[in-house]
Amino acid sequence: MPPCFDYGDPVRVVRNVRNDGTYPGLDTGAPLIRRGSLGFVHNVGTFLQDQIIYAVHFPDTGRVVGCREEELIPAGADWVPTRFESRDKVEAARRLAIGGEVVAEPGTGGEVVRVLRDAPGGPTYHVRFPDRTLQVPESALRTGGGQGDVGDTSGKAGP
Repeated sequence: MPPCFDYGDPVRVVRNVRNDGTYPGLDTGAPLIRRGSLGFVHNVGTFLQDQIIYAVHFPDTGRVVGCREEELIPAGADWVPTRFESRDKVEAARRLAIGGEVVAEPGTGGEVVRVLRDAPGGPTYHVRFPDRTLQVPESALRTGGGQGDVGDTSGKAGP
């Protein structure tokens, strides 16, 4: 399994990175790097002999953080900022229906289980609502469950 990135390569992290307990001086779960941040590969290694881990230096924070390959894209690749990411608590911002049957009223809480950045028309999410999972456009969701919107690093306001 050859690594996708090499020493010195500029990369972008595609999801928020939190301390898994291996970053010294911060509590487990503390935010380390915001999605969309740019960094440079500092080192390449493996974990459990089957996962490539990149030590990435993020100049904006001065941190060197271990990132899995699926958390990184080349810095020059297209980047679509999103309001939400996996595990964020959200609410339906309007009625959601399938075939005319309302399946979620405004305010119905759910959890993002997958982010689809390249969906036609903009970011879309697989959201687990009570009793079902729906594919929902970003415009039909709002922050919910007492959790603030994680935001992005684009500087662009959400819908």
